[in-house]
Amino acid sequence: MSDNGARIELIADLLGHKDIATTWKVYRHQLRPVITKGAELLDEAFRNQHPDLKGPQ
Repeated sequence: MSDNGARIELIADLLGHKDIATTWKVYRHQLRPVITKGAELLDEAFRNQHPDLKGPQ
């Protein structure tokens, strides 16, 4: 949501936070690079264990 310009107050409200400080502290950092890298590592691990599986390399 923050990547698409949502205000921190909206995000906090949707998450049920009483104070936006919690939202800033826990959720405001960018997760996309972490999730993408984790998915890439999992794909690689599965390909190594099951070379017959097809997928991007």
